[in-house]
Amino acid sequence: MATWNSRGLRGSVLEEFVNRSNDKYLECGLALIQKIPTPITPITIDKESRHITLAYFEQKSTVDYIGVVQGIPVCFDAKECKSDTFPLRNIHEHQLAFMETFEKQGGVSFLLLFFTHRDSFYYLRFQELNKFWKRGKEGGRKSFLYEELSQDYFLHSTGGVMIPYLEALQKDLQER
Repeated sequence: MATWNSRGLRGSVLEEFVNRSNDKYLECGLALIQKIPTPITPITIDKESRHITLAYFEQKSTVDYIGVVQGIPVCFDAKECKSDTFPLRNIHEHQLAFMETFEKQGGVSFLLLFFTHRDSFYYLRFQELNKFWKRGKEGGRKSFLYEELSQDYFLHSTGGVMIPYLEALQKDLQER
């Protein structure tokens, strides 16, 4: 059985927190956000446990979640980070391109980051992510530091929502 530290379970706690937050938002009539499964083709299935043990991805994934919040289309990806440095290699160029195109169509794109060692969540606006990405492409730092992030977008659990990203989304929309 896989352990918590295994690569295969990375992000599973964050995903559970996001899913619970999305359920709460749906229950309150605030948003409809769905997890986008990554299409895979199974190669080997363990007959006893009926688990897929070998598979390949059918196509590149875009983002983890997509939906609508009070008439506003949103898409986002959820990422974990074990240190105060987030490597931009954790974001793929096709994901950034999808998010940019989504924004050009009037939607809102962002990342939800979970700094596990700090037990801290952050709403990373697409504009902020793109700034870091361009810096890396232009020969600068290919990561960003926890200290570089705006204090205004750190998330604190409130009202039964584990990751209250709608508050940050509202702030993001007001600052556009």
